[in-house]
Amino acid sequence: MNTRKALPEKSDFDTVKDWVFDLDNTLYPHHVNLFAQIDRNMTAFVSELLQLEPEEARLIQKRYYHEHGTTLQGLMIHHEVDPNDFLQRAHAIDYSILMPDPDLGAAIKALPGRKFIFTNGSTAHAEAVSRALGILDHFDDIFDIVAADYVPKPAGSTYDKFASLNRIDGAHAAMFEDLPRNLSVPKSLGMRTVLLVPRNLEEAFLESWERPEEGRDHVDYVTDDLAGFLRAIVSGPAKS
Repeated sequence: MNTRKALPEKSDFDTVKDWVFDLDNTLYPHHVNLFAQIDRNMTAFVSELLQLEPEEARLIQKRYYHEHGTTLQGLMIHHEVDPNDFLQRAHAIDYSILMPDPDLGAAIKALPGRKFIFTNGSTAHAEAVSRALGILDHFDDIFDIVAADYVPKPAGSTYDKFASLNRIDGAHAAMFEDLPRNLSVPKSLGMRTVLLVPRNLEEAFLESWERPEEGRDHVDYVTDDLAGFLRAIVSGPAKS
């Protein structure tokens, strides 16, 4: 079984040239709960589209999410919705709850090589989030759900398209994610894999497949402090 680490040795990432980050609950902490606004917007969209009460709409929304990777993918398959309309509605949220994170910005900037955001959301959403955090300028590119032809992570074809488009060699790349299932393909491609978890993991509401269970050999590291983890990559773990 793979033994996961909380902090890396500097040498563990010496050959990494490409740094790939998920967006929501990865570049900002889980407790910020920005996604709650998106979740409500998606429920409202499904309710209006299918003329259902919110409780029924939410059940369908979550079923599509579990079965297809995103609610959008399920709506496109079963109801032929316009994805652009859905994304605009879903991401019509208040980003002011996000505060600039200069420590994270400095840690990302210090990483050697290219940096990417790889998200099942839209580029506009990724830009708004990273701009609010003060880290947008540190990324070389954003690969969003539109670039993925609306096929979300964890589909292998989506990772292949991302890697091909950006000429990424998995043996020289690292991926940061908040969902364990989204790290399986990156691990198979040779990437170092890092799972972001809430600071108070036991108190956080997470579904079973969101939790970092033992035996998931595709997760190399688990951390609740992204900036601290990145600093350790550049300078080594802090001495106690």
